[in-house]
Amino acid sequence: MDITRALAELGVRDDTLTADERALLDRDGFLHLRSVLTSDQLQSLRRRQAELVSGEGARAGAETYQEAGTDCLADLINKGRAFHVVLTTPRVLAAVAHVLGGDLRLSSLNSRSALPGQGRQHLHADWDGPPPRGGFAVANSVWLLDDFTAENGATRVVPGSHRSGKQPQDDLPDPGAAHEREILLLGRAGDVFVFNGHLWHGGTRNRTDRPRRAMHAYFCRRDVPQQHDQQKHLKRETWDALSEPARVVLGVTGRP
Repeated sequence: MDITRALAELGVRDDTLTADERALLDRDGFLHLRSVLTSDQLQSLRRRQAELVSGEGARAGAETYQEAGTDCLADLINKGRAFHVVLTTPRVLAAVAHVLGGDLRLSSLNSRSALPGQGRQHLHADWDGPPPRGGFAVANSVWLLDDFTAENGATRVVPGSHRSGKQPQDDLPDPGAAHEREILLLGRAGDVFVFNGHLWHGGTRNRTDRPRRAMHAYFCRRDVPQQHDQQKHLKRETWDALSEPARVVLGVTGRP
């Protein structure tokens, strides 16, 4: 099964996104999808995330990356069926497919919780250098497990920066400083922001007394190496739990 058929079987159609939504993705580089997760899905994801953070301790996130001032987790596809929602949600997949020209696979699935007083990042892009020949290489999606507010470390983005062909460090004297055109991605728990991976973005400081939790489902074109080799790390129980179209989105080719 190829990715076009897999997306169709998962419910992605030409009208899954409106023309205005596609235009926003093209112009600004991001799209706010509201109420993607149900209340039950949110509770399941929060509960499993808390179990993993507690159980993995200092090892948490080591499969992909660890970041001071945050609780990070990685390889979540293998760590609970609740996380498989990122492989099968039509509107998210439609937005990612629009950015990547219909050619996609999951690169990695991580979570990042900005801890109180922490979480500030420099502006950065998820691809080093200008887009390669053939179009944009990567797209990201932030799945809000808590409300994103101006106080708790919401992601900041610079609209339109994905079209510059530049990295923030190439153009800014201090990528850690506020940008005159930056805005905050503010939303409710259960929302998803899909954004072009070449868009300049970064976390802000969590000025509350509670962690700010989110999942990051990062996608790439199928000719681009995954951040986390899904086939290499795939567990048999994960393969068995996934439908064939979901396996195609994950980018795996056989049962381990």
